[in-house]
Amino acid sequence: MLFTAPLCGAGKERGRCAVYSLQCASGEYIRRPMIIIAAHDAGRNKNLASAPAMPYTGRRRGGGHAMSEAFVRTEHVLGSEAMAKLAAARVAIFGLGGVGGYVLEALARSGVGQLDLIDNDRICLSNLNRQILATLDTVGMDKADAAAARVRSINPACTVRTYKTFYLPETKEQFDFTQFDYVVDAIDTVAGKLALAEQARAAGTPIISALGTGNKRDPSLLRVCDLFETENDALARVMRKECRRRGIERLKVVFSPEEPLCLGPEIIEPDSRRRSIPGSTAFVPPAAGLLIAAEVVKDLIS
Repeated sequence: MLFTAPLCGAGKERGRCAVYSLQCASGEYIRRPMIIIAAHDAGRNKNLASAPAMPYTGRRRGGGHAMSEAFVRTEHVLGSEAMAKLAAARVAIFGLGGVGGYVLEALARSGVGQLDLIDNDRICLSNLNRQILATLDTVGMDKADAAAARVRSINPACTVRTYKTFYLPETKEQFDFTQFDYVVDAIDTVAGKLALAEQARAAGTPIISALGTGNKRDPSLLRVCDLFETENDALARVMRKECRRRGIERLKVVFSPEEPLCLGPEIIEPDSRRRSIPGSTAFVPPAAGLLIAAEVVKDLIS
């Protein structure tokens, strides 16, 4: 059996394909490099040059269950038991914007088996600078639909449920948190974030909350901590006060102590729920989303 895979590189390696032979030995599938064919040789090697790139499914070394090659490298780092836990996990992501979109991306690529995606927004041009779901092809789409399509393109085996609604105290009864193994709060309203924290606590479901990433430009300052250990974050200050009032003694968050930076004119969007819109970069919200995903995976497999 043959399959081709593009090689990364520059100079003489650019545009080449590596061709492998899949040989079965003692119940294992092993890839062995056979030959490298340059792109300009395609006319003379039509059969090999046109061979599709295709994944294979086989048993891991030492036997065990079959798994897709898509997650072999993750399994190498986390282990087979961890991968089984992730495949059995159900995670709800509230908010699919700059932070939530990258949480979705990383969890889908980590093999999480069920994802509940909650957002009632549509993708617009101003999302292009930071949101992974936003491209010129997806502008105008519901974020929930774009997110579901992206998950299917990464891991078709993942069960995806979409909810085109904004999570607020008035809509929280639509969700049974006891069904979730983890809840991700990537929304931007204080009322919604507090309701998520209360509902997760009542259900005994782990939750992690994203705090402010707007008007910040240094992703290296982001960190995971408890809400009551945060500083220099306006949203965190309000959240701390309101959580104390509600008897919420701890809440895992991702936040940055960086001073907000505003060098441009004020951003106002007539259709927004907020009076003024913070600026954003292509690296701070995504980095926060990846930190959250890493924490979710760590907790699910521990």
